Amino acid sequence: MMKTFKIYQIDAFTKERFSGNPAGVVVNADGLTDTQMQQIAKELNNSETAFLFSPDDHDSDGLIRYFTPLAEVPICGHATIAAMYAKAIEHNLDSCILRFKTQIGTLPFEIVKETEDYQVIMTQGKFELSPTFDDNTTKKTLAALGLDYSDIDEKCPIQIASTGHSKVMIGIKSRKKLNDLNPNYPSLADLSKQINCNGYFVFTFDSDDNDILIHGRMFAPAIGINEDPVTGNANGPFGGYLIQNKIIDAKNGLFEFNGKQGEKMKRPGVIQVSVKIENDLPAIIKIKGNATVVFKTEIKI
Repeated sequence: MMKTFKIYQIDAFTKERFSGNPAGVVVNADGLTDTQMQQIAKELNNSETAFLFSPDDHDSDGLIRYFTPLAEVPICGHATIAAMYAKAIEHNLDSCILRFKTQIGTLPFEIVKETEDYQVIMTQGKFELSPTFDDNTTKKTLAALGLDYSDIDEKCPIQIASTGHSKVMIGIKSRKKLNDLNPNYPSLADLSKQINCNGYFVFTFDSDDNDILIHGRMFAPAIGINEDPVTGNANGPFGGYLIQNKIIDAKNGLFEFNGKQGEKMKRPGVIQVSVKIENDLPAIIKIKGNATVVFKTEIKI
């Protein structure tokens, strides 16, 4: 017997349609097989599509899974913002905190209702920081990105940071250089197999806006995403990276900033990041974002 599935297309980290980061959301995914979810994600062709399932226990409000056009991934920032936004609209929710099971554990997602619209706050997974790359790996990374050693911001070590879906952090001096990047995607994909990390977040503090701390671009060709417009799983762990490396002098146990991404792709968006600090280390990382509905449709399977 066929079932009707409700699909939203949501632009995350923006209030303007056709900007920010698009994500598909299936709000009633119960009954879909892994193959069907992969087919839907490939058909929608967003960097990620989120699938919301009913809870399978009494300790959560549901289960959420994420698929790129090529593969399932453990967690995704912008697709979480999109999924909770779609759920809030679908069920006309008031402000609340929902606990959803993900592949990296059960996480709290806060829905904030204001003047008949919503913002979403995602608590990310445990922050982890790998050792700084050795000279050989650094050389391969820079070559694949089309960067020289002279482009690198000396205060920013090149290393992998993660809140559940890891990214390589690469700080450079110039925003013009950032926007001029034209990576060698096959080389980046090959390197991902060697370092066990599929994403490369290139960022710069070269900002002419006091409200924007960094501008960034994120490349993940190993999972079918040559470039992602606005990446929650890059900007979030970036906040932890800043604190643990003492690049930023944070006060009062909390560090907050805005990151902007997607300008080169003409899909700009802004992510609000907050890092709670305990014993001089990042303890809890949250990202906050707007979203807007592009379209809603149904599919019978």
